[in-house]
Amino acid sequence: MKENKYDQKVFFEKYSKMHRSVQGLDGAGEWRELKKLIPDLRGKRVLDLGCGYGWHCIYASSCGAGYVLGTDISEKMLEVAREKSGHLDIDYLQCPMEELRLTESSFDVVISSLAFHYIEAFKEIAENIWKWLAPGGSLVFSVEHPVFTAYGTQDWYYDGNGEILHFPVDNYYYEGKRDAVFLGEHVTKYHRTLTAYLNTLLDCGFTIRHIVEPMPPEDMLELPGMADEMRRPMMLLVSAEKEEKR
Repeated sequence: MKENKYDQKVFFEKYSKMHRSVQGLDGAGEWRELKKLIPDLRGKRVLDLGCGYGWHCIYASSCGAGYVLGTDISEKMLEVAREKSGHLDIDYLQCPMEELRLTESSFDVVISSLAFHYIEAFKEIAENIWKWLAPGGSLVFSVEHPVFTAYGTQDWYYDGNGEILHFPVDNYYYEGKRDAVFLGEHVTKYHRTLTAYLNTLLDCGFTIRHIVEPMPPEDMLELPGMADEMRRPMMLLVSAEKEEKR
């Protein structure tokens, strides 16, 4: 069974109190850089994989997208998404992205925010996205950076006084399942190398357009823990295009 921590009451309540959950896209440190990678959405058919609260769906709709579909494994996440976007023409579907069955060439833009590191089989997902995109279509996504996912625990090393010493990076080339701790709860994530992410896209026929390792915005550095994010990359942003002919 695919893990769905976000429908667990305690975990969901903790997630709902995060800065990015309360403030939306403006509260997400990577959003300003991710936004630059998203193409003109006017009249476009947009798919958001792992849409969560629906923030990117709402953004796409506000930009004049012709059709927007958000998918997520979590019923609780989609309940919030529907509530927040009830005044907009957005469709939501509860389904693990590995089990999605969508029509070929039915979307112009696919967006995914911090979801692919929960997926074991990235190659299959990338192949499906290539099929779902129309020729010339765009894929824009964020994931936890391979430096961040490599060791597994996703926490710093501390000295005896609780001060940060450094961030552990180990077993980088050993891809696969990791037992991470997120919001004080154990969560299964999947580590893969930077090479694996990029070469998988190239092998599927994508042309890579941008690779970004976003730094926290200066006006967020005073938020708890944010200044330490300058010490190692936490996220990776990628934009790619489906070639007109394969």
